[in-house]
Amino acid sequence: MPRRKGAPEVNAGSMADIAFLLLIFFLVTTTIETDAGLDRMLPPMEPPEEDVVIKQKNIFTVNINKNGQLLVEDELMDLKGLRKAAMDFLENGADGTCNYCKGRKDPASSDNPSKAIISLKNDRETKYSTYITVQNELVGAYNDLRNREAQRIFGRSFVEMEGEYLDPKNKDLFTASQLEKLKDDVKRIQDMFPQKLSEAETTSN
Repeated sequence: MPRRKGAPEVNAGSMADIAFLLLIFFLVTTTIETDAGLDRMLPPMEPPEEDVVIKQKNIFTVNINKNGQLLVEDELMDLKGLRKAAMDFLENGADGTCNYCKGRKDPASSDNPSKAIISLKNDRETKYSTYITVQNELVGAYNDLRNREAQRIFGRSFVEMEGEYLDPKNKDLFTASQLEKLKDDVKRIQDMFPQKLSEAETTSN
């Protein structure tokens, strides 16, 4: 009888090379999404040389419970009134040193914007969406006040100025002196209403 031939063999010698090339192709062409975070500046590692004494009247307390209710300065408040209340606190100007503040100069409230601190505290069961919404309102209070002063001094909004400075494309469009001036202008407005938003440890109550 004639001898039966075996099944033809497939040359797999180059399969590893092909798989490696495909892996490189997908790594290069695939777009990996990055999570967007919150823009916050952490305190320095070094402790202050002296103990800083903060008066209670210079702290604006905002608490969020597990049901999403706001307790602002120990009183229940609706979300729509939070931004205005924060702005009134930030520019209260009780000590009279802030000549651009339009606050009531209430002696029981903050002395000036540089001393005013907003303290945000939430419950462990607080919804993340509620927490972010409250944060947006508090940051919006700072931005509204900064926009007002930027319009008064430079004739444009602070958000526009800051966005222009942070846009990497403008590094090629602007000269070094223009970028330096823009940086100084942005810092000037930031110093008028420094963002001091403290996030206290969460509670489980």
